[in-house]
Amino acid sequence: MDESVQTEAVPEGGVAASDARVQQLAEPVEVTPITAEEGERIEAPNAAAADGSAGSTTTNNTVINNSTTTNNTVVNNTTVNQQAPLPPGVEVVDRVGNRDILSIVGAGAVGALAGGAAAYFIRGNDDDRIAVDAQERYYDRLRGDRTRETVVRPNGVQVVTITNRYGDVVRRSRIMPDGSEVVLFYDPYQDDERQDDYYYSDVGADLPPLDLRIPREDYIVDVTDPDEELYYRTIVAPPVETVDRIYSLNEVRRSERVRDKVRRIDLSTINFNFGSAEITQEEVGDLRALADAIARVIAENPDETFLIEGHTDAVGSERANLALSDRRADGVATALTQYFDVPPENLVTQGYGEQDLKVDTQAENRENRRVTVRRITPLVKPVNTAQR
Repeated sequence: MDESVQTEAVPEGGVAASDARVQQLAEPVEVTPITAEEGERIEAPNAAAADGSAGSTTTNNTVINNSTTTNNTVVNNTTVNQQAPLPPGVEVVDRVGNRDILSIVGAGAVGALAGGAAAYFIRGNDDDRIAVDAQERYYDRLRGDRTRETVVRPNGVQVVTITNRYGDVVRRSRIMPDGSEVVLFYDPYQDDERQDDYYYSDVGADLPPLDLRIPREDYIVDVTDPDEELYYRTIVAPPVETVDRIYSLNEVRRSERVRDKVRRIDLSTINFNFGSAEITQEEVGDLRALADAIARVIAENPDETFLIEGHTDAVGSERANLALSDRRADGVATALTQYFDVPPENLVTQGYGEQDLKVDTQAENRENRRVTVRRITPLVKPVNTAQR
């Protein structure tokens, strides 16, 4: 990629045009309206009630540690609800709140070793954040065992999310009161068997090493004082290398190499206490600069998607750290919405535990207990389909 593309300032309102110079798709992607497909109205799946309260629906049977229960999974002598069927070789090994910690075993183990996918990963769930203050919430079953969830807000805005047969989010749009659609992210392979692949392998494993043409401090912003202008410039800047295909949200979540295509903000203004996901009132104030920068971008382009990543230090078990890091990411996303009115549907979260240490130490380290923010829009949708 020409270095000037990475270094040229993005003018106000020019984010999509800047992204389009970098997103050079090998195959065109046509995004159809998210409500076009007719479905069959169903009861709330995955233990979520249509009114937003917790339900008791359970599906699927799984055997772990030679124990089986009907419509439930036994993990370490704890009974948990199985949210959805999983691909062969993938099992739930723990459940924390409304999130599953998954492991690749059996048939999937070979693929994991070959492709570099993490042995453990936590599957995010943003249902509660999206449905806050919902006036109505309903579900439709679509072909291919997909589910479409519609959250209706009092102002008439609808947030529509489609999950695949495994319960993974594959697309999301915001429908405005006038019927116009804002496409937030879109998986072009949602009807394809390739949707299984991200469980077993890293889709970025075959990409060449990143050829960074800009100063590292412009690529990874890490400042101790909140700086709205710096955050804004970092957020609107284009990917640092060509994007030749659209990635599913899960592919982005699971591939560090793919995420490295876009710049990031290491939010050093928030460093959590050991074992805690709590954000102090002082740190909430420090989020204002980031919230204002994100809000400026969304005001220009309502279709933007931001990934908030949670991290821990290396003390503790891998699974416990995954759960803790995911709570940290979710806590920051919740705070951005609750205190600063950032639309929750523009934010997705993922915990990475101790997988990406900022400081290479196995000891307690406050700098490793952090959150990272990236604008992933040009990775997860064609940039010319902001509204239809």
